[in-house]
Amino acid sequence: MPDTETPLTSIRARIQAACAAAGRPPEAVTLLAVSKTRGADEIAALADQGQRHFGENYLQEALDKMPALAGRDLIWHFIGPLQSNKTRDVAAHFDWVHSVDRAKVARRLNDQRPDALPPLNVCLQVNVDDEDSKSGVPLAAVPALAEQFQEWPRLRLRGLMAIPRADAEDGNRAAFRRLAMTLSQLRNTMPALDTLSMGMSADYPVAIEEGATLVRIGTALFGPRPPKA
Repeated sequence: MPDTETPLTSIRARIQAACAAAGRPPEAVTLLAVSKTRGADEIAALADQGQRHFGENYLQEALDKMPALAGRDLIWHFIGPLQSNKTRDVAAHFDWVHSVDRAKVARRLNDQRPDALPPLNVCLQVNVDDEDSKSGVPLAAVPALAEQFQEWPRLRLRGLMAIPRADAEDGNRAAFRRLAMTLSQLRNTMPALDTLSMGMSADYPVAIEEGATLVRIGTALFGPRPPKA
């Protein structure tokens, strides 16, 4: 690890401070570096500082970068919208998927996960604010979809993910609390569930206060995205 402060060490310190303020141990929260639109060299620079978890939104872009980063023991999370025609490559190349919101997609991921790989870690994407413009399973439908994972041995349901609205006056506290309560209720019958993927650059301290175990941060780590060509 470098002695000088970097964006990564700064974000880690803020996560630890948020954990301490919430009375949680610092290891309770994992930092997921959102590396969409970033080159393999930028990812490697963070990996050299000890960052292991990286999140990608765009499948082909991720597949193009992965070979250059092979052998670094990185953990790849697919966090973008997941259509049926993408499931085979996602099942073969990723360790986690955060954007499963219907049984058809889950079934395809299960059937297409290579036998040589461990079960694919899955978070259900929840439409926590019931927004028409967003993907995600409605809160009321989460238990029924979660129950179906008993049918899919190549998947391991880990928890829930949400992308709340950007303009909430409470910093998304109410939305994060709804997601945390939903996971708590699921754990009554599925005690192995352990993941709340919630919180991004603007609201991750609030998410940590409300129980996030994984926060998704991009620009604060990598800097502003380059302009589109």
